[in-house]
Amino acid sequence: MQSHASFSDVSELQLNVHGPVFTPADPGFAPEVAAFNLSTQHQPDLAFGALDAEDVSAAVRWAAERGIPVSVQSTGHGATNAIEGGLLISTRRMLELSIDPIEKTARVGAGVRWKAVVELAATFGLMGLCGSTTDVGVVGYTLGGGLPILGRKYGFASDHVIAFELVTADGTQRRVTKDENPELFHLLRGGKGNLGIVTAMEFHLFPAADLYAGGMYFDGGYAPEVLRAFREWVPSLPVEASASMAFLRLPEMDMIPEPLRGKFVIHLRYAYQGDAATASEVLEPMRSCAPFMMDATGPLSPTQFDTIHQDPDQPVPVREHGFLLDRLDEQAEDALLRHFGPGVESPVLLAELRLLGGALAKSADGEDVVGGRDAAFSFFMGAIAAPPVLDVLPTVFSAVHEDLRPAANAGTFVNLHGHFVDAEDRERPWLPSARERLRKAKAELDPKNMFSFGHVVGLPVIDQTVLLEDVVTAGGDAVLNS
Repeated sequence: MQSHASFSDVSELQLNVHGPVFTPADPGFAPEVAAFNLSTQHQPDLAFGALDAEDVSAAVRWAAERGIPVSVQSTGHGATNAIEGGLLISTRRMLELSIDPIEKTARVGAGVRWKAVVELAATFGLMGLCGSTTDVGVVGYTLGGGLPILGRKYGFASDHVIAFELVTADGTQRRVTKDENPELFHLLRGGKGNLGIVTAMEFHLFPAADLYAGGMYFDGGYAPEVLRAFREWVPSLPVEASASMAFLRLPEMDMIPEPLRGKFVIHLRYAYQGDAATASEVLEPMRSCAPFMMDATGPLSPTQFDTIHQDPDQPVPVREHGFLLDRLDEQAEDALLRHFGPGVESPVLLAELRLLGGALAKSADGEDVVGGRDAAFSFFMGAIAAPPVLDVLPTVFSAVHEDLRPAANAGTFVNLHGHFVDAEDRERPWLPSARERLRKAKAELDPKNMFSFGHVVGLPVIDQTVLLEDVVTAGGDAVLNS
């Protein structure tokens, strides 16, 4: 299906929305489509910066009338596959944020990042279920399930959503709750971007008191001892405790603390909500498993969550690959050390094991389509996506996955899946039963597959070639910013 949009068509879009419209010839186009993941270079035919739900609705209707595919982006942390053609709707300007401290709930617009929620909620002694970095968008993170720092105690972020406000492929605005549109509500919790554009979301908050968390660093030479201790330690952890460990080959960069810069280290991440003495006691087996370089664990404010994982806070070019493990046994331990242990030259910057279980194993509020509830660990790899490393990464990721396959689960987390290679791979985050439900809803809500980018299921991807003949040739004279 080939779609055509003339200069007058684009002018009509600009007249019907309040946010800016950019063509590739406009100076603001590149920053508008830029993703946090710099290895992904989006190339839509038009970019639109929505200001509110009415803007989104108008833009979707405009695209639907012309058969133009639509994509959406807030921060671009999850931008693993590039967008080619069509209309990209940026939601980063949709910054509505309010908190009800009595009901312990929050309402956010589609552009709000976790950092804003965490900081405002903390003034009321509350916290949201953010993940390893507060720099990601709340909505995109939650639509993929959202794996929180304290997930073993509270479950996935999507478990605690109260309502979504959604624009479907015909431009209709819908409020979606457990009581209003219950099937759609269930599918949005973990279904990612299959069924429409979420413009706002409401969810529960939790008490922020009694947090004990942080990270410990060990010299990479002790990787066998630390990994073995981790494997023996995690089965006994209470649900109040969450933990992960990462093999880190840190670059020589100013953002890295001096003692760790350019080193191969093991990073243990830990979070516990409850009595501080108990939290420290639970951690003791890891403190004593090997000499540590740094111990930054202790009482923590939720506004300091980013210090636990120390994820990058500046855009970087990365390529990622993730999957799930049903167990961490001796065979899996040996495989990890072969690929990431002492003396190994690996282009992988980070290889992380994150403990699952606890409240993550069962939905807190009825049905959803979050995958991986039966898994024991999430395993995730990330590397700087720059030549010559970029060329070898697919082979490296594949080799690690193959060696860990005996312990692996068939699925992935959609937010931690990484680059997908084909239609089957892009659907892998969902169980077969969830896929069928998503396909059915997709056929009803988006029969022309307008939302055909990213991790979608059900319908073949349409031809995303959009001819903007007059606009593209008009050069700088075609600026349509409001």
